[in-house]
Amino acid sequence: MTYIAKPKVHHPSLQRNEIGLTRRDYEGAITTLCAGCGHDSITAAIIQAFWDLSIPPHTVAKLSGIGCSSKTPAYFLREAHGFNSVHGRMPAIATGAAAANAGLMMIGVSGDGDSLSIGLGQLSHAVRRNINLLYVLENNGVYGLTKGQFSASADPGSTSKKGEVNSMEAIDSVLLALTLGATFVARSFSGDKAQLVPLLKAGLTHKGFAFIDVISPCVTFNDHEGSTKSYAYTREHQVEVVHADFVPLREEITAEQEAGSMKRVQLHDGSWVQLRAVAHDYDPTDRDRAYAAIRERQREREVLTGLLYISPDSRDMAAQNELPDDALATWPFEQLCPGNAELQKLQARFR
Repeated sequence: MTYIAKPKVHHPSLQRNEIGLTRRDYEGAITTLCAGCGHDSITAAIIQAFWDLSIPPHTVAKLSGIGCSSKTPAYFLREAHGFNSVHGRMPAIATGAAAANAGLMMIGVSGDGDSLSIGLGQLSHAVRRNINLLYVLENNGVYGLTKGQFSASADPGSTSKKGEVNSMEAIDSVLLALTLGATFVARSFSGDKAQLVPLLKAGLTHKGFAFIDVISPCVTFNDHEGSTKSYAYTREHQVEVVHADFVPLREEITAEQEAGSMKRVQLHDGSWVQLRAVAHDYDPTDRDRAYAAIRERQREREVLTGLLYISPDSRDMAAQNELPDDALATWPFEQLCPGNAELQKLQARFR
């Protein structure tokens, strides 16, 4: 991927957190995503969350797979450890990293294609093992890197860039996470920073698998077949000397919600999404009630946002497997590999 470094010049009056770092110290490269992309709003919220918590960047491991969303870790915490895995396999890398060094704070960023299609099996087992990981799913309902086909989270009846109508049922990621037994489940909107930042901070401090689905509108694939101003129509009626795209500048979509209230937000293509924030008396420790509440709002064509579920007695993978406090990565080879004699004893048990 293209990496454009930001200048390291800081204004001397920038506010500093408890460990003496500014927000600029939590940034990464200059984004190469489309102007107005919701993913960049999520990046800003992630930077804010880490800065607010005064987390040293070098104590963080950031991971991703493939897709527009998986470019996001390049844009925050340039001093953190990072690994960009193959398509859909980020949870397996995260599992290994968590086992080898439980002292790292881990954040994984994925998309609806990376997580709910090719990586669905990987995601399922990461949830089941309760890895100590904040998993951010940037959900736009399309495959942005391959020209806007429906993803597994596209709602039935929605139309593609070419005007095709989606006839398949959607995979609702938060219902899936609840069903699989996730110990922290939330949903938010990329344009609602006031809600998203606290959720990210809660997810980072949760002991176990914290899953946050963030609805993040795609600003590029909102033109449909039949429009004379669409990319497809223009390409059909011009003589190309070079194949190039122009992505028009879009303004970021923002919306703040009051607890228990419903807000209609218009997206770039003119469509609307109805967001309802959980009420003050909502109980996020009741898994069955959380599932029922999400389904109830879906019937009203609303998207429930906020902290949807958190387990009060979560035990992460390290605790379940009684892993040592010090990182396995620091252990000498002799302790990690007990030798052939011990291996033979182990194999004898299965003969």
